[in-house]
Amino acid sequence: MQKRELLLQLHLAQGIGLASENHLAKLLAKLPADFDCNHLKTTQLATLAKLTTANRSRFSADFRTEEHLARCCQQGENYLTIFDAAYPKRLRETYQPPTVLFYQGNLALLQTTCLAIVGARQATSYTPQVLKNFLPSLVKVRCTIMSGLAQGADGYAHQLTLASGGQTIAVIGTGLDTYYPKQNAQLQAQVAQNGLVLSEYPLGSRPERYHFPQRNRIIAGLCHALCVTEARHHSGSLITANLALQENRSVLAVPGSITAPLSAGCNELILAGAKPALTPRDIWEELQYF
Repeated sequence: MQKRELLLQLHLAQGIGLASENHLAKLLAKLPADFDCNHLKTTQLATLAKLTTANRSRFSADFRTEEHLARCCQQGENYLTIFDAAYPKRLRETYQPPTVLFYQGNLALLQTTCLAIVGARQATSYTPQVLKNFLPSLVKVRCTIMSGLAQGADGYAHQLTLASGGQTIAVIGTGLDTYYPKQNAQLQAQVAQNGLVLSEYPLGSRPERYHFPQRNRIIAGLCHALCVTEARHHSGSLITANLALQENRSVLAVPGSITAPLSAGCNELILAGAKPALTPRDIWEELQYF
């Protein structure tokens, strides 16, 4: 068994979390490329992962059982691991990167220059107006637009990029066979056909509240720069922007009226030092050297 196959098994096992997965991945990386991971017993892996007593019991009861191996087979071959050459270096170097990503679409987009667009789920007409102004120019210079396929700003970013003939990546917080929100099912299929859909979660995974902050860290780590279109004070988009800053990504914000609640977060970001996004050139200046 190759190391990448073991990573998939670990990712789908009960009782092991992201921190333990990353710890084991670092240990496995030190082994020879042709090392047969079948030699690693369940008890050894549990010890190396430094699992708590409760999680060790859950892991030992599940790992490499028929049910567990069936879950692994169900995923098919469309998965990317942190050991693969196609895994982007910029994501690998982030804090607690995903060890496994499931995908539909064109993996080559991971090697392109990426701009993340984040914003309000209840976006006003200001967001599509801004994106219609920005995206055609960015598409012309082959900038890939990334977002989270959520309602509002995310959906606009994907739709308008595709309408402009551009390339887009969606990072979702469910399994690839689940559509959330449901009204974005057709859009998700279009992105999978014409771009790339990524998820840290296996087939059958439903939308859970904790999935979306985890999804946002991937967006922050994959992008070269991030632009916030609209955001309330203390919104989730600001959290994603801060994650991007922690990974030394350029963060831009679209300024808005001081009386508009959905521009409060963007104006605060600019006040704190984010670059105002007034034209497509403002964005491209942060991306042109990648």
